[in-house]
Amino acid sequence: MRVGFIGLGTMGKNAAASIRRKGFEMSVYDIRPEATAPLVAMGAKAAGSPAEVLAAVDVAVTMVFGPKEVEQVMRGPGGFLSGNPKGKVWIDMTTSSPFLMRELAAEFEAAGGQAVDAPVTGSVDAAIRGDMPMFVGGTDVVIERVRPVIEAMGHLRKVGAYGNGYVAKLVNNQLWKIHAAAIGEAMVTAKLAGLDPLVWWEVMKGGAADSFVLSHDVPSIFAGHYDPSFPIALCLKDLGLIKELMDKVGTTATLTEATHERFREAGRRYGKGAGEMSVCRVIEDNAGINLRVEGDWPKPWEVKAPA
Repeated sequence: MRVGFIGLGTMGKNAAASIRRKGFEMSVYDIRPEATAPLVAMGAKAAGSPAEVLAAVDVAVTMVFGPKEVEQVMRGPGGFLSGNPKGKVWIDMTTSSPFLMRELAAEFEAAGGQAVDAPVTGSVDAAIRGDMPMFVGGTDVVIERVRPVIEAMGHLRKVGAYGNGYVAKLVNNQLWKIHAAAIGEAMVTAKLAGLDPLVWWEVMKGGAADSFVLSHDVPSIFAGHYDPSFPIALCLKDLGLIKELMDKVGTTATLTEATHERFREAGRRYGKGAGEMSVCRVIEDNAGINLRVEGDWPKPWEVKAPA
């Protein structure tokens, strides 16, 4: 299969590189032409528009900022629908609105294509290694057709019909953001009460309080960089989409709303380019302490890609 990739940001460039390392012929596009250079150096071809990518491939993958950007890729000038989707498969990996995306997928399929949604979880290090868990929605026939492409980037987790991948990703991120905000409160409380932050972290892991966020992201607090590979701007975008989903289904959102406000406060204080775990820095600064721990803490964005 010939594969196209559109959206070469922090996650996308690494996901695309994982596909290319598996030997797939590739065409790539990003609104920043310079972003294609690392993939071109790996043997991919740079395209001038999403439609140009679609024309050159069997499977087109998108991983852009959010719903507006996906809509532009599909409906905008030089978008997929300005070309010929017939016989093509579109895999979208964006964290996006299931409501809009089901509309876009229907338009792509009406033009003769097929669609799969496959948003991812994990961090940038998983994208670099090519082992991202991926929430995959669509028909079994289409998923099996593109399984080699998906598995070049990570682990396939089927979630049912198209659109369910977006739902799974949003509620995944809902829990992730709530955990992140709560960790700051717990860590500061523990330190003020006399429990060393490193001891606290070691004894929390593997117990009832453990989570991916606790195990993976607390070192970014210890290091004081708060993981800028996933900035507050993306957290706020995701939380807005989560609110939209909860409003549409009509469920209580008390914890999520409180978390959203904590992230807004982090954005106001430290800027929207600050790392996601800056949500914990708010509590540190309010308490007049810091949670730095000496050590050679790994930076997720510096993980080495497989040979």
